[in-house]
Amino acid sequence: MAETTVAYKCPNCEAPLSFQPGHDKVTCEYCGTELEVSAVEAMFEKQQERAAKAREAQESKWATEDAGSEFTSEEAEMLRKFTCSACGAEIVADENTMATECCYCGNPTMLPSRFDGMLKPDFVIPFKKTKQDAVAALKKFYEGKFLLPKAFTANNRVEDIQPMYVPFWLFDSSVKASASFRAEEIHITETSDETITHTSIYDCERDGTMRFERIPVDGSEKMDDTFMQSIEPFDYSEMVPFSASYLTGYLADKYDVDAEAAVPTADERVENSAVGVLEGTVTGYDHVSMKEHFVVKEDGKVSYAMAPVWILTTRYQNKPYTFMMNGQTGKLVGSLPYDHAKANMVMAAAFVVLMPVVYFIAKLFV
Repeated sequence: MAETTVAYKCPNCEAPLSFQPGHDKVTCEYCGTELEVSAVEAMFEKQQERAAKAREAQESKWATEDAGSEFTSEEAEMLRKFTCSACGAEIVADENTMATECCYCGNPTMLPSRFDGMLKPDFVIPFKKTKQDAVAALKKFYEGKFLLPKAFTANNRVEDIQPMYVPFWLFDSSVKASASFRAEEIHITETSDETITHTSIYDCERDGTMRFERIPVDGSEKMDDTFMQSIEPFDYSEMVPFSASYLTGYLADKYDVDAEAAVPTADERVENSAVGVLEGTVTGYDHVSMKEHFVVKEDGKVSYAMAPVWILTTRYQNKPYTFMMNGQTGKLVGSLPYDHAKANMVMAAAFVVLMPVVYFIAKLFV
């Protein structure tokens, strides 16, 4: 993290500098270097600016308290909470659901109660893809996977398929970003008896303003973050104000990562994107490395939304395999088993192909 204070150090030996009463210069007590007061001020002016930016970045906040709202009594009446006795997952279903199956562990759940303590989402992205679309997408996902076990593809059946609304926090903000980079130009000169490398080093400063809208952060600990990020993006132009009627016939996961807990992930995504844009402007050099950066949020707004996800589970050799599909766009991700025998065959074939090449090269040098 960037420093929010400035340490006045001797440019010669890095020892602390202090002004001695009765002197018109600053003298290092360790190495004797003398510096004019004006020179010291100029030397550390840039550090003071950076410390001020670091403090500003540290103090800028997201308005997480504005995300979501309270359910009305009519809306709360439509909802029930189910708690899985096996894994503890909490899911929400419509008022007619009295029994369900946990999409995380498959355990039957029959514990209806009034749903309370949950913020009302601001927005919802309605499902567009059907159950048939999800099954077809999974079958297509298998295609071309040579290392898949034959028994997996031949006998594969979808053991469980659940449509679920997953909680997301959406972060909007304008930012002021600044970063400093070390850039190098390398020139190599060769003579008859030596190679000379000339390296020119530059300090590059970049500043800019940017606008980020609807940066998603998964609000459920139980959902695999890697999978959830992989099925992005969602088309937010189709997002509509939340109504409990959209949950009818679907499951809805209760968030267990609140907006404030989601802030570090949002900050990381904003900072990586902003600094990446700035770094992309440092061109024409042989090597560029970042020294430090500051990102200050302005008007950091947070919204609470529900996004549609199909969760499909299959089983092979008594092991479950889970797949997730974006319920709006149809993008599907998941992990697959592989056939060890086929993998060994591929490696053996590669070895057979490469051996003559290796032998030929060896003959050239022996």
